[in-house]
Amino acid sequence: MVFDPFADEPRQKKAGGFELGQDLSMLSLEELDERVAALEQEIRRLKDARSGKEKSRDAASAFFKLGST
Repeated sequence: MVFDPFADEPRQKKAGGFELGQDLSMLSLEELDERVAALEQEIRRLKDARSGKEKSRDAASAFFKLGST
């Protein structure tokens, strides 16, 4: 067995330190609320990125359609 000199120190949580499908039974209500908020923020970020890419694609498509006639 390896001795961990830092075992008594509180561990810092990693940003997004969870994975999809992880067991949630040991989490407190506060921890669950934090995860929900983090995931909602990530969903907004993903939707914004998707919207930006969609606008770029539409602009490129319109540009090349105009040039092909």
